[in-house]
Amino acid sequence: MTVLLDPTAERSPTVRPRLPRPDRLDGLTVGILDISKPRGDVFLDRLHERLSERGIAVRRYMKPTMTRPAPLPLRQQIGTEVNLVIEGLAD
Repeated sequence: MTVLLDPTAERSPTVRPRLPRPDRLDGLTVGILDISKPRGDVFLDRLHERLSERGIAVRRYMKPTMTRPAPLPLRQQIGTEVNLVIEGLAD
């Protein structure tokens, strides 16, 4: 069981089981979420390139600001368009 903490005002941790990782990426669409930190796009661009070279479908997303969680409409869009998400950090 994994405990996820939300630093935005969560008073008590939410306990959620981890979803199983897929055995393969073939046939899946991978979402890449750029959280808008400086130079995060450098890593994510390379990751996108490598996944595409392997024939894996990729969709790109970007948060409007790194200082807040992704807006609900963006999270909903991602949830309906991809099978899994890679979120890139930098610093």
